[in-house]
Amino acid sequence: MSKSEMAGLLATRHSSRRVFVSFLAFLVVLGFLAVSRPSLILPQANTHHANDKPVENAALMNQTLGFSKIFAVGLPERTDKRDALALASALTGFRIEFLDGVKGESIPDRAVPPGVDRQSLMETNLGSWRGHMNAIRRIVEEDLESALIIEDDMDWDVRLKSQLEQIAEGVHHLMPPSQLSSSPYGDGWDVLWLGHCGEIFPEVLPENEGKLVHPKYTISKDETVPPVDKLTGLVDFHKYPEHTRWVHVSGGPICSFAYALSQAGARKILFDLSVDHLGGPFDNSLAGFCRDGASGNVDGLGAKCLSVTPPVFFHHRAKGASSDSDIQSGANTETRQKGSTENIAWSARNNLKNLLLGKEMESQF
Repeated sequence: MSKSEMAGLLATRHSSRRVFVSFLAFLVVLGFLAVSRPSLILPQANTHHANDKPVENAALMNQTLGFSKIFAVGLPERTDKRDALALASALTGFRIEFLDGVKGESIPDRAVPPGVDRQSLMETNLGSWRGHMNAIRRIVEEDLESALIIEDDMDWDVRLKSQLEQIAEGVHHLMPPSQLSSSPYGDGWDVLWLGHCGEIFPEVLPENEGKLVHPKYTISKDETVPPVDKLTGLVDFHKYPEHTRWVHVSGGPICSFAYALSQAGARKILFDLSVDHLGGPFDNSLAGFCRDGASGNVDGLGAKCLSVTPPVFFHHRAKGASSDSDIQSGANTETRQKGSTENIAWSARNNLKNLLLGKEMESQF
């Protein structure tokens, strides 16, 4: 029967029949939406179910991904990294402000925090610390509600904004916002660790043995998560269903690839990693800050840190002979025919030409 014939038939039906058919159609559409929406299953008692009222995502679609600003920290002479990062972010719909990294040799002894053995820390790590602290100080000075800080060799999936929508829901579940917050992520957290090279769940830490397990927010059937055999990190991903991602209390991430700070978090870290002391390289010290919070140290700063595992930002190994790291000496300088990024399926960096030409995205896996 054609659509016009169907319309004519329905017009002759009794009004109650039209109401009944409309109600059935509503149920069909509702069922379709329920099936098509990414499923969030939570197999353990200490996990949270998807929010019946999704986080308002309009701000997540803006030019700063729902944060007040996005800072990228890197040495100004690495124009190769800045060119690639500026293009990738523009093509995937957000804007970055570059902040100059710092060379350790330029930092006078009197500006080094208490507790630092300059020789054992190494100048490259000292410079990295100062570059990140300058970004963190900007958050405090400008009274930003939040900011995302990334390193200048980052990569992400071209579907980043849809990933962040699910992550924002998880953040709301685990650390509910106050009524004053205007951020899609809320303001109940200090650190949101979005990019790292490995993370653990806090219950595996020895200081948390016998304590209540921190809750997790599980995102299942996430098509942006690579196959389990392609994932890298500290979690045994083979124990869980394919395409699973978590938002969870930080246990002790490795690498400061990408992390967001709230205003409260920036103030705590400026104190803990600069004014008061510095216990080691920046990423290790930030992880220690978060680990202290996960253990519930009553003498600490009450750090409230959340991580995303697998991460949604990761270090990109660019094609060519460019050195990967400006921190580690003897970094890999092999010539690559094609760049690569761990844990990222539709790599923005590897899809730059496809994005420019409007072609279909290519997966790394």
